[in-house]
Amino acid sequence: MPFAPLKNDTFLRACWRQSTDQTPVWLMRQAGRYLPEYVATRAKAGSFMGLATNVDYATEVTLQPLARYPLDAAILFSDILTVPDAMGLGLSFEAGEGPRFARPVRDEAAIRALRVPDLERLRYVFDAVASIRRALDGRVPLIGFSGSPWTLACYMVEGAGSSDYRLVKTLLYSRPDLMHHLLAVNADAVAAYLNAQIDAGAQAVMVFDSWGGVLADGAFQDFSLAYTARVLQQLKREGVDGQPVPRIVFTKGGGLWLEDMRGLDCEVLGLDWTVDLARARALVGEGPGAKALQGNIDPNVLFAPPAQIEAEVDKVLNAFGRPHTDPSAAGPTHIFNLGHGISQFTPPEHVAALVAAVHARSRALRGN
Repeated sequence: MPFAPLKNDTFLRACWRQSTDQTPVWLMRQAGRYLPEYVATRAKAGSFMGLATNVDYATEVTLQPLARYPLDAAILFSDILTVPDAMGLGLSFEAGEGPRFARPVRDEAAIRALRVPDLERLRYVFDAVASIRRALDGRVPLIGFSGSPWTLACYMVEGAGSSDYRLVKTLLYSRPDLMHHLLAVNADAVAAYLNAQIDAGAQAVMVFDSWGGVLADGAFQDFSLAYTARVLQQLKREGVDGQPVPRIVFTKGGGLWLEDMRGLDCEVLGLDWTVDLARARALVGEGPGAKALQGNIDPNVLFAPPAQIEAEVDKVLNAFGRPHTDPSAAGPTHIFNLGHGISQFTPPEHVAALVAAVHARSRALRGN
């Protein structure tokens, strides 16, 4: 089904390192528990998975933040763990506990048995992408996403979130061959999953390497970066409407490896709040093979009063430096975001202050 023409392409232009009238802004987890309307919709759905697997509910909650704030992109409402769930690991969300797998993979037989899942088991995600794209009616672009192969492996082996990653790192160090097998299957599954989102209407795709930063130097390159690269190599370059689809990689705790990440076949690198934007721009935001940068305000800034939020926005914009304004050439660009997901306790009115400050102050930096 054809989709409406895009009315606000600021986010996509920034992904392609093209000049923009203002710095675009969207927020990781922008559709979520900090919004009372999300809480009400989740209550109707009965559970997180009831929400995520229902096309109408997933569409509703994806659009909720856009009804409140003039954000420059929407992101599919889903979870990073849908792929291993489709592999048969049995995903559930217990109240207050986060995600959990009923059947984690911890031995050779379980790992060797893993396969790229039948994408029909994830049809609810692709139907949601198409539904959201229609409902957006061209207002802003839609971002699809997945967890990275390494991040998925962490949950698949640990069975849930972890404070020390003991089980997955034991596997990595004692049986690197098995870990490489697991990561290869994950990479091919993630690529197929993101390609299906692109076919359904996603206009950009993002790989969340949420736990890449827990790895040692060397291990990160071998067990995380290499498999993120394997995903990127397989991704489609054009969407269902024939438009190019930019690719974003976000590694939490990955600031140490920016120079390594410069070589990734993607357009945008996401940064957490530990990274100096000026340094990142110098390392990967300028010159041949440069990336657009996304981030990186500390989500906890949103608990401060609006005046302090505006001051912190200024710090981030000024850290990135002079905006690229030449419409005839590519150059350094910045997509404003949090350094990680928004907290469920964030006051919604503080988000309004952040978004307004980003737009107003970034226009002023350009003389607009």
